[in-house]
Amino acid sequence: MTCVVIGAGVIGLSVAKSLLPLFKNLYVLEKEDSIGTGTSSRNSEVIHAGIYYPKNSLKAELCLRGRNLLYKYCSENGIPHRRCGKLVVSNGSPIEMAKLREIEQMAVGNDVNDVVWLNKDDIKYLEPQIEANSALLSPSTGIVDSHALMYTLLAEMESNGGTLSLKTEVINGRIEE
Repeated sequence: MTCVVIGAGVIGLSVAKSLLPLFKNLYVLEKEDSIGTGTSSRNSEVIHAGIYYPKNSLKAELCLRGRNLLYKYCSENGIPHRRCGKLVVSNGSPIEMAKLREIEQMAVGNDVNDVVWLNKDDIKYLEPQIEANSALLSPSTGIVDSHALMYTLLAEMESNGGTLSLKTEVINGRIEE
């Protein structure tokens, strides 16, 4: 059986890698002349910790699962990444403090149990240029080299029999059984 994946960004290449064991022939079609030139080239390269999503939501579940899988895949494949953490800061106003408490509750509700409250001195120590009265530190947040990730996914796909076709725009299609 043959499978076609449209788009050679992070999502398309990840999908292709996952589907490859299920199909004899797998093709990734990309309309541009290289991989990752669409949305994947303009993303923030952040590995999200899962602190902003409502408890028991699909977004929260997929974010945490994806975060853990991505850190593991990057470590196993030598892809540059770093668990550098993230500060969510507040000027100390009641509205901003309530928002930080809400974020903390969502984080804990999603089993992201490493968020830490910081005071002004803690913030200055970590980030001297930031003027804030309090903050939440999310140590699970990180960054990844998305281009290295895409080239690793591509190499893995091609070494397992998948085919990339650049400059191949999809105009129309149909599913055949």
